[in-house]
Amino acid sequence: MKPPYAAFEPSEHHERLKRAREALIGADLAAFVCIAPEHLYYLGGYDSWVGVNSPQAMVFTTGPDEPTLILRDVDIALARETTWLKDVRTYRLVQDDFAAMVADILRAKGVTGRVGIELHSYAVTHALGSALADAVSPSEVIDATEVLGALRLIKSPAELAYLERAAHFTSQGLRAVHENLQPGLSEIGLAALIESAMRRAGSDYWAIPTELSSGARSAGGHATPREKVIEAGDLVHVEFAGVHQRYHTTALQTLAVGYPGGRALELYDIALQSLRAGMAAAKPGTAVAAIEEASFDPLKAHGLESAAMMRFGYGIGIAYPPIWLETLQIARGFDQTLEPGMVFVLHSCLELPDEGLGVIQGGTYRMSETGLHKLVGAGDVDLVMV
Repeated sequence: MKPPYAAFEPSEHHERLKRAREALIGADLAAFVCIAPEHLYYLGGYDSWVGVNSPQAMVFTTGPDEPTLILRDVDIALARETTWLKDVRTYRLVQDDFAAMVADILRAKGVTGRVGIELHSYAVTHALGSALADAVSPSEVIDATEVLGALRLIKSPAELAYLERAAHFTSQGLRAVHENLQPGLSEIGLAALIESAMRRAGSDYWAIPTELSSGARSAGGHATPREKVIEAGDLVHVEFAGVHQRYHTTALQTLAVGYPGGRALELYDIALQSLRAGMAAAKPGTAVAAIEEASFDPLKAHGLESAAMMRFGYGIGIAYPPIWLETLQIARGFDQTLEPGMVFVLHSCLELPDEGLGVIQGGTYRMSETGLHKLVGAGDVDLVMV
């Protein structure tokens, strides 16, 4: 029977598990010990953020074994709400040895080879990773972050429907910006209006705090709102996500409160040129490095390549705090390519800290057989002055 708050039918999870087992074989691994909450959700349906606080894991092999979910005893009710998994085992925090429990389960499943764990996940601390490596010895722990992350990059029809719903929530937040931005409002006050609008529309909680800055603070790409009062002439940067069934869509926009000055207008125009160039290059089958390279062409012409301090884009989908990025990186130095069914954020970000100016512009996009489709975000628009 489907759990009361399950996001997907068990059949979709079974298909994902089949692909995960194929990935195990392809990576020459004997088992996965999935710890990242994104993968517990994607494969097992278990919806809980607490993996960054209390270790959790889903253990399975290349064979037909029943996957085992391990979680803290206080969270057993959460599992019953969402997961299709039947072999659910609990431990008592402090009193029980989580790593030893994982090792015992692997031995019971007959695992003697290499074990894959997402070592780049925020849920795998150095202490936890070291304890697991010691406990499963002589089996070797291998980083499986990319192997597991790759499973989530192509979205199913059900996932795309959730992303469309998330985009609706995000659009309500962006609408709140346009309707309420004015001199005299504090950054925190504007953030409250954004977040309230999304929550009232039905959004779940987001994995990253609302990023918002104004005036001289606009050069801080990851700045969160402060008590600073927004003034006439300020550039105002917002970045936030609406969420449905843990699927995130991000809106990004830089606006101006009145006339921001010639240099700010120039910087925005160059950022927009960069965004357009990168978007024009983003087609099915295109290498991610080539897309970012295209976005840099307008910046080189203006001597501003060094001001682009962020990657041009990244994959997005299921997320839990503290981050909403997937393993897709639309940047130089990566050998991935864009494929239909992928969903990602594209943005142009120029930061001039010495001048107290910054612009970030973009949104969340879906790749289809025919090209880019914007889900939400300001995207390619002229500077809005309110």
